[in-house]
Amino acid sequence: MSDQFKLRIFTEPQQGATYDDLLRVAKRAEETGYDAFFRSDHYLKMGSGTGEPGPTDAWVTLGGLARETTRLRLGTLMTAGTFRLPGPLAIAVAQVDQMSGGRVEFGLGTGWYEEEHTAYGIPFPPLKERFDRYAEQLEIITGLWDTPRGESFSYQGRYYQLTDSPALPKPVQRPRPPVLVGGLGKKRTPELAARFADEFNLPFASLEAAAEQFERVAEACTRIGREPAEVVRSAALVLCVGRTDEEIARRADAIGREVGELRTNGLAGTPAEVVDKIGTWRERTGITRLYLQVLDLGDLDHLDLVASEIAPQL
Repeated sequence: MSDQFKLRIFTEPQQGATYDDLLRVAKRAEETGYDAFFRSDHYLKMGSGTGEPGPTDAWVTLGGLARETTRLRLGTLMTAGTFRLPGPLAIAVAQVDQMSGGRVEFGLGTGWYEEEHTAYGIPFPPLKERFDRYAEQLEIITGLWDTPRGESFSYQGRYYQLTDSPALPKPVQRPRPPVLVGGLGKKRTPELAARFADEFNLPFASLEAAAEQFERVAEACTRIGREPAEVVRSAALVLCVGRTDEEIARRADAIGREVGELRTNGLAGTPAEVVDKIGTWRERTGITRLYLQVLDLGDLDHLDLVASEIAPQL
């Protein structure tokens, strides 16, 4: 696939998937030339369906995939800041980066899905506190990774305090793995992206909302003297491609969605239609990476179709 524009696979295993299901998708993605395999970080299904066999942990999954793939970039959209303390999270991600030979990308968000917190006994503070904690987590995790070998890291925040941490282990990627920030918050999100993000991602936004938010991030970068072009722009959209109307309808039905709605809000239609829509997104927003949300993890032919008939046209 193009060095300039990258297609990535994004999965939602909380809807019902085993590690082996994810492994099959990741291996097919690697074989067919996709740039990366990403997954959500959730512990509870959404919408209808049973969610069986149940959730899998994002970083346990990525550690396994790190040893069973060789080329794919690996990451989360997004790791929930409410799930893990920042020090142990920095250790886990650095370890997976080592296990993969330096292929991890680190997406971090505030956490938003209250029901999964109550279902599994995870504290769920109010939004302002989650955001305040999130800002401290970004400072701590990047600070630990950026600390030179042989030096220590200390931090005194409102919510987290670290004293004389050896800041180990180090990730393979130096100074650190790429950090992804995302979301549609109009003030603090762009400010944090300008400070910490190597990539800014917009999940399931309209074209107009995405263009406006990317511009806010660019303005936030300029305000602190950072070149806006240093922040990669990316989007995530649900995928539903078919060669015929019948195939498109079958794939939409398999994920419980309407074709018309998917054509409006996602990447749905024939390969030619989807190539045109991706072109519009690139032109209007400047994205250089697109995360294809694949909801039917048993339909590996879907990945093959995009790889053979869409990717070469990008």
